[in-house]
Amino acid sequence: MHNIKDSLYLRDLVVGADTQIPLGNGEYVPAINFDNAATTPPFFSVLREITNFAPWYSSIHRGNGYKSVRSSKVYEDGREIIKKFVNADSRDIVIYTKNTTESINMLSYILFQKDKAQVVLSTDMEHLANDLPWRDKFKVLYAGTDEHGMLLLDDLESKLLTYAGKVKLVTVTGASNVTGHINPIYKIATLAHKYGAKILVDGAQLVPHATINMKPYDSPEHIDYLAFSAHKMYAPFGTGVLIGPQETFSGVEPVYKGGGDVRLVSREFIEWSNSPAKDEAGTPNILGVVALISAINTINTVGMNVICKYEKQLTNYLIEGLRNIQGVKIYGHRDQNDERVSLISFNVEGLYHHLLAKMLSLEAGIAVRSGLFCAHPYAEKLLNLSKEDLDYYHKHHDIALPGLVRASLGLYNQYHEIDIFLSNLDKIIKNKNYYIYKYGKHFPKGTSRKER
Repeated sequence: MHNIKDSLYLRDLVVGADTQIPLGNGEYVPAINFDNAATTPPFFSVLREITNFAPWYSSIHRGNGYKSVRSSKVYEDGREIIKKFVNADSRDIVIYTKNTTESINMLSYILFQKDKAQVVLSTDMEHLANDLPWRDKFKVLYAGTDEHGMLLLDDLESKLLTYAGKVKLVTVTGASNVTGHINPIYKIATLAHKYGAKILVDGAQLVPHATINMKPYDSPEHIDYLAFSAHKMYAPFGTGVLIGPQETFSGVEPVYKGGGDVRLVSREFIEWSNSPAKDEAGTPNILGVVALISAINTINTVGMNVICKYEKQLTNYLIEGLRNIQGVKIYGHRDQNDERVSLISFNVEGLYHHLLAKMLSLEAGIAVRSGLFCAHPYAEKLLNLSKEDLDYYHKHHDIALPGLVRASLGLYNQYHEIDIFLSNLDKIIKNKNYYIYKYGKHFPKGTSRKER
């Protein structure tokens, strides 16, 4: 039985949940946003806090005016709120960035200065933001995944053992943005530390949906580095964070150089500030920090356990509904006991993924994402694409690329929205030829090299 009270309460936290949008026929319906893994709408509390803070907005650090001092305090106090939210060690520092992508790129440049010869162990399921930054600097190994897209821990440990002492960093997503699988990050941390490596967790998809505990330095399960983005946890305005030990950022040059990251400069020398100031050149995004802290406070008030439980119920309901529709193939799902965040990827036989996403939008006002979700190698593996397939797509830019459709849920989504989604998906599949004729005129006919 659905908990209507909790559902309505959570929905009331979010801006725009019932916004009316136009369909293809010109009628208006309430928008259904199943694209939360890309970005989430803001909390009302976040917008209120931004409005309340706006009269006090000022450039932070070094200013002696009241507004500057007040803004600086909010900015600096935010670091401790963030650390407490993820239970970071007291010796960790929080560096404000634009997003998870910038955080990981920053760490890759810092670690490259420390040790160019080190080996980085990644996985086959990473977002490109946790893959590409390592490729041009280090020897990168990839732990494999099974037929369901689950990380193979035995393979990860085997590579740690084979390259014992050379792997200095294991970098892994907390939760996949393609299948939703939650990785056993504490087991991975224990393995990494056993073989002398540190661990970075890409928390972009995990932090908004589940409690994360970085744990103390002396714990074998300690998470050495964590990166995540505010815009995926109901706080727009462009802030991300990178959390890690102070010593990592000492003794190296910052990635970005300019005002704010130096103590003293002459024509003869540059004396850098200590981190995190050294790694936050330019005028900081204080409004982004205000938004993130407000979102964290709201999540803490609701309770991550409440969010987790409700989103799991929604996700299981969605998966069960998809399994009952003929012609739908779900990727990366085994059973309801899977540890996962609230997203699912699927395809419909005979319907190009991007065209299906367009149909759902124009027919029912439903937003889903389609494509390879910036996790190309992982999605390509799930789609069973061969090297020959990929070479063909690489050389033929006129051929539509393969992909998947992803429905991702937020804490404010409701069961009746899933019912509308399933009903319209079933209708589209049963009248597939009609909808292809109606919407497919401007889409490539061939969606695989085998069809040409």
